[in-house]
Amino acid sequence: MSQHYYLAQGNEVELFEASASMNLPILIKGPTGCGKTRFIEHMGERLNRPVYTVVCHDDLSAADLVGRHLIDENGTYWQDGPLTKAVRHGGICYLDEIIEARKDTTVVLHSLADYRRVLPIDRTGEVIEAHPDFMLVVSYNPGYQNILKGMKPSTKQRFIALSFDYPKAPIEQEILIKESGVDLEIATKLIAIAGEIRQLDDTDIQEAVSTRLLIYAGKLIVKGFDPYEACMHSIVASLSDEEELLAVLEKLILLHFPKHSHA
Repeated sequence: MSQHYYLAQGNEVELFEASASMNLPILIKGPTGCGKTRFIEHMGERLNRPVYTVVCHDDLSAADLVGRHLIDENGTYWQDGPLTKAVRHGGICYLDEIIEARKDTTVVLHSLADYRRVLPIDRTGEVIEAHPDFMLVVSYNPGYQNILKGMKPSTKQRFIALSFDYPKAPIEQEILIKESGVDLEIATKLIAIAGEIRQLDDTDIQEAVSTRLLIYAGKLIVKGFDPYEACMHSIVASLSDEEELLAVLEKLILLHFPKHSHA
């Protein structure tokens, strides 16, 4: 039984399996909280490959990916980074939010993302040929992209691309019921709230409400929290700090879950 419940929205499972069998790298585009990481973990279990997840950021160095020399009482020794471990022993190396990483860091991926499938380690002089079960997967959120941080076309063209979005309402409802334990009536209302928030054009919401936040709200409700309170704590408060926007979001919640006098 898979630990990572995942409900397919299209042909992404088949596409991932085909890419894995042909040693092709994958690029997944989609908003935060739409299920990208869950999908990768699910596919790791399905293919029986370990997943090495790296969340990329400005300070991520090539050494964080590849490895570095460390010192202990016996002297200096080399420690593989997550990318090198996956290349050497097999596994999926998943670089989340790849465009947040520095350009000099992502250069190390080039020789792995084409026909060569090798990882040169300058510090040790090694050139590692990728294990047959090594797979490179990267993801980013197109909504966050700016002109400076866009992924280079030369890098992008090395990958099979998958586009993710928030699940269609019936699928999201099924995920929500399965993951949080709420009943159909509550799930329907939570999905409706999410749909309405996602349609808001307000620039103050940098991220639309994720499936993850809906699951949190559902779990609180199942635990006995008042639905209005659960939504305010898990959905509204996490989306904005702006007073006016918070008031708009609260009104949306109240349409579906009236405030109880005791709350």
